[in-house]
Amino acid sequence: SDEEIADAVKTIEKDVASIKTDAVIVSSDDKFYSPLVKSIAKEEGVSQTELDQISGSGKEGRVTKDDILDFVKNKGNKVTPPVVNAVTSAPAAKTQSAPVSLANGDEIIEMDRMRKIIAQNMLQAKQAAPHVTSFVEVDMTNIVLWRNKNKNEFLKKHGEKITFTPIFIEAVAKAIEDFPMINVSVDGDKIIKKKNINVGMAAALPSGNLIVPVIRNANQYNLAGLAKQVNDLANRARTNKLKPDEIQGGTYTITNIGTFGNILGTPIIPQPQVAILAVGAIVKKPAVIETPQGDMIAIRHKMYLSHAYDHRVVDGALGGMFVKRVAEYLEAFDMNTPI
Repeated sequence: SDEEIADAVKTIEKDVASIKTDAVIVSSDDKFYSPLVKSIAKEEGVSQTELDQISGSGKEGRVTKDDILDFVKNKGNKVTPPVVNAVTSAPAAKTQSAPVSLANGDEIIEMDRMRKIIAQNMLQAKQAAPHVTSFVEVDMTNIVLWRNKNKNEFLKKHGEKITFTPIFIEAVAKAIEDFPMINVSVDGDKIIKKKNINVGMAAALPSGNLIVPVIRNANQYNLAGLAKQVNDLANRARTNKLKPDEIQGGTYTITNIGTFGNILGTPIIPQPQVAILAVGAIVKKPAVIETPQGDMIAIRHKMYLSHAYDHRVVDGALGGMFVKRVAEYLEAFDMNTPI
C-alpha cells in the first residue's frame, strides 16, 4: 500500500542519515584526531564509533598513526566505508587497469602508506569536482623591481625575508573579498559560503611530498604580517613542526609551480575547497607597452596564473573574472609601497 511504501522510505532515509553521521570523523574536546589519522580511518573504513574506542598511545591519550594501523591490522577484513555524500564522496567505479609489462632491469617500488593516501585523495578530488582551468598572463615588473630595491631594507626592518608569496596571498585575499563565491565549499546540493578567508600555501617537504599550511584571516594582515606568517609556516613545515590545526581549515589554496621552473599548470583542487591558483615562473619577455608616445616594445617580467576551479559551482565567468582580478591587483602594485 501507499502507507507501507511511505514508511519504508522514511526508514531508509533514517538509516542513510545515521550512516552519513557515522562516516564523518570529527575531533572533540575528549578525543583529538590528526588529519593523517582521519585519512587512514576514511581509507580503511574505520567508523567514528570504532575510532573513539581505540586506546591512544600518544600524548594525552591521542590516537597515533601506529595505533590506528594496529587496529586495522587486527580488525580482520577491511570494511568498505559508507557513502558520505553522493556528490562529493561517492566511491569510484572500479576500472580494470591495463597489465604492465616488465622488462629486464625494471624496478618495482611499493608505495608506502603515505603515498597510497595521497594517491587516493588526489583521485577522490578529481572524481568529486569537474575541473576547469583558466590562464592569465601577468606583468610582474613593478613587483620584481620593488622587491629587488627593498629586500635588504625589509629584512633589516622586519627581520624577515620578503618573497613573492606574501604578495601573491595579499592579491588573492583582495580578489576573494571582491568575489566571495570563490570562497565556498560544496556539501551535497548545498553551497557553504565561508566567512573567513583562510589561504593555504602548498609547501614542499624534504621527502618530496607536499603539505599545505594555512594562513587564517589572510585579508587582515599587511604585507609585513603576511611575510612573517609565510616564513614561519614554511620553515616549520620543512622541519615537521606544524601543529595539526595549522594544516586544516583552508578555504582557498595557492601553489607555486614556478619554484620548479614551470610556467603553466593544472593543479588539483583540495577538497572541500572549490578553487586553487598555481603561480608560474617569472621570466623576462619582450612585450608591447602603451605610452603617451605610442606603443613600444620593452623587456618585462611576465608570469602566468593557472586557476583551476570546480565547475559544479564556479562558472567560467566567475573563475575567469577572479583570476583576472588577481592579475590586476598584481599589476597595480605601487612601486612606492612602504616597507
